[in-house]
Amino acid sequence: MTEKTPLPTKLIVLLAFDKGEDGELFPAFEAREMRDESTAMRTGRDLAGKHAGVIAWSRSADLVNGEFGDPVVLFQHGDVPDMD
Repeated sequence: MTEKTPLPTKLIVLLAFDKGEDGELFPAFEAREMRDESTAMRTGRDLAGKHAGVIAWSRSADLVNGEFGDPVVLFQHGDVPDMD
């Protein structure tokens, strides 16, 4: 019997930001893992009018080896911090 190599996973994340009295951005809630890209984009559009900024992105992830690909922005609206 041979061991199967796990397939890379795609992480899809949504995060919204609000602004404090000093104008600094802060997360409106914990980052949410989304089930697919279309849900992330739809939810991002729904939240766009309620927060200073919203971003949804995806990235490949090899959870076994702890390796992550570059983020790909799926939806962005308003003010969001730079993704490093």
